[in-house]
Amino acid sequence: MKKRHPVRKFILTVFALLTCVVLVVGIYFGARGYKMYQEAMSQTSIEEMVDTVRGEEHFTRYDDLPEFYINAVISVEDHRFMEHPGIDPIAICRALWTDLKSMSFEEGGSTITQQIAKNLFFTQEKLVERKVAEIFVVFAMEHEYSKEELFELYVNTAYFGSGYYGIYAAAMGYFDKLPSELTRYEAAMLAGVPNAPSAYSPDVSEELAEQRTVQVLSSMVKHELITQEEADGIAGK
Repeated sequence: MKKRHPVRKFILTVFALLTCVVLVVGIYFGARGYKMYQEAMSQTSIEEMVDTVRGEEHFTRYDDLPEFYINAVISVEDHRFMEHPGIDPIAICRALWTDLKSMSFEEGGSTITQQIAKNLFFTQEKLVERKVAEIFVVFAMEHEYSKEELFELYVNTAYFGSGYYGIYAAAMGYFDKLPSELTRYEAAMLAGVPNAPSAYSPDVSEELAEQRTVQVLSSMVKHELITQEEADGIAGK
């Protein structure tokens, strides 16, 4: 009888052990995440929270948002938003690889729907179980609401810096305009602020806000929403 090579046997053993560890860790955090999700739902249901957001005085509807702003947000935040089921496996794998290389938990691969779940139901604390809890909320929201409804929930609850929550407050606070009146440059700037409001708010640093705006326009060029010539014109180059 042919004997198994000791090195191959060792590799298979290690692989089996790692598989068991991953399963155990997955079950552990899955259970904790589901418990966190249930606790959040016991306090306020998704339907109640959505009704509360929609009931705000200056809630801005999807149809009242400039198409350029919509495209800019999706391009820079979650360019597969209209296609994926609430989570983006490609973005998650890319973020996981980035985190492993940097030995940090800086990039989470969050979709727009995941950000809604975080903004409405959970804290900003970076916990594995919170990410799992988000996923339960995400699937429920994606089943119940259209992509357009989800998008308007996102832009009405996102933080834009300087105490401005929601696109209406940001447009009025920074530019003294309704969201529908934003220029393409202003729309691109506001699309980029929620990624890091403490850095990209024009009230904090005009230079960083301008750099971020150029990044947003570059993302739109990359995803073929505008041409490079258009981006240069909008940026005033």
